Amino acid sequence: MAVGHHRHIGPSRRTVLRRGTGLACAASAALTLPGCGASTDDGVGADGRVTVELWHGQTDTGRIAIESLIADFQRTHPHIRVDSGGGVLADSMLQKVTAALASGSYPDVAYVFGSDLAGVARSPQVVDLTGAVHSGPVPWSQFWAPAREAVTVNDRVRAAPALLDSLAVVCNKKLFRDAGIPLPEPGWTWREFQETAKRLTDHRRGVFGTGWPGVGDEDTVWRLWPLVWDLGGEVIAPNGHSIGFADAGVRALETVAGLARDRSVYIDPKPGTEQMYQVFQSGRMGMVVTGPWQLPDIIQAGVEYQVVPLPSYSGRPVTISGPDTWTVFDNGSARVEAARTLVSWLMEPDQDVRWDVRAGSLPLSRRTQSLPLWKAKAAKTEGLAVFTKALESARVRPAHPAYPQISQALGEAIVAVLLGRSTPAKALRRCADDANAALLIPR
Repeated sequence: MAVGHHRHIGPSRRTVLRRGTGLACAASAALTLPGCGASTDDGVGADGRVTVELWHGQTDTGRIAIESLIADFQRTHPHIRVDSGGGVLADSMLQKVTAALASGSYPDVAYVFGSDLAGVARSPQVVDLTGAVHSGPVPWSQFWAPAREAVTVNDRVRAAPALLDSLAVVCNKKLFRDAGIPLPEPGWTWREFQETAKRLTDHRRGVFGTGWPGVGDEDTVWRLWPLVWDLGGEVIAPNGHSIGFADAGVRALETVAGLARDRSVYIDPKPGTEQMYQVFQSGRMGMVVTGPWQLPDIIQAGVEYQVVPLPSYSGRPVTISGPDTWTVFDNGSARVEAARTLVSWLMEPDQDVRWDVRAGSLPLSRRTQSLPLWKAKAAKTEGLAVFTKALESARVRPAHPAYPQISQALGEAIVAVLLGRSTPAKALRRCADDANAALLIPR
């Protein structure tokens, strides 16, 4: 996601996002193969119960949360048995699912990162859930737009939303006080962000104004998309054959270049972003752009913090969400129906709220957000309401099979600018050349 040092949902979002795009690119070809066919086991036992194989990819608190929900599901759906003992951690799910599809022995449900869905959905074994989400108790129309858009590929719902998040800025209140700087407020600008980062920086004390991942992975890239969107750019142009951020991308990279020139940004040189967060949690970084998954670690570190929305150029709120999915695979009609029943049940507000509170997701729908259990969680967790409200203006990366190559090209551009190896204009031109070539490949 999806996906670890994060204690609440198996792999952390920073671990999810650092996954190399090379794996996604290499796997995409394999995912188009039909494999050896679906399993001949229809999943119906002698007692009439249908067995659903679930690869949930969670560890620690996330694993406990999903297994508790599964136990309740089986009590209320005695004709379905859920086998959740297989699979791998979410970080390795794409590789595992790719191999499983190629061999013809794949699960009924797998936790697939949203950025991987477009490639996975090219397999004919992926079940279309359009009908399932538009009927029954699932509050599809009340889902936040990012949750709906992340699972929609070519106007069809190809998975169920599993986890939802957003980006905002977490500020260290003590460092702001020490520097005599007022805390930012909603509606602030990226110029104000850059100036604030410069004022917070104190190299003699080893204090940085902010941080940015510096390895060129998806964690590096997805932080730039809100800037691009706010400037009127798009990831892919309307014609579908070229990038839509040739101009907006340069302006967004100029903000990154300004942080680098000011030496106010800590550039994390290692995959995973752990070092950047450690710098913040140790009291040596004034602002960090992150999501709600990071709050437990920040609280445990004893940081006095405040969460504010992302800055913008326009004054309009904009952010990004990186939802993850429950993807259903076809192992015969009985198992498909049981798998649909399971994921639909997980999306209902009464189950969604338990997953959100225990596993660290934001509510999938406004109905979940209005439940007393979520309201109590938000009331006692500083800043959680800011991340939730940000969903009103959040956008998602396009569900397009060329996205991994676009991300790789932009990641290289961001790192080149952060390290002073290229100007924004030159870096974006090279990015455009590589990304446009990827978009011209028939898919």
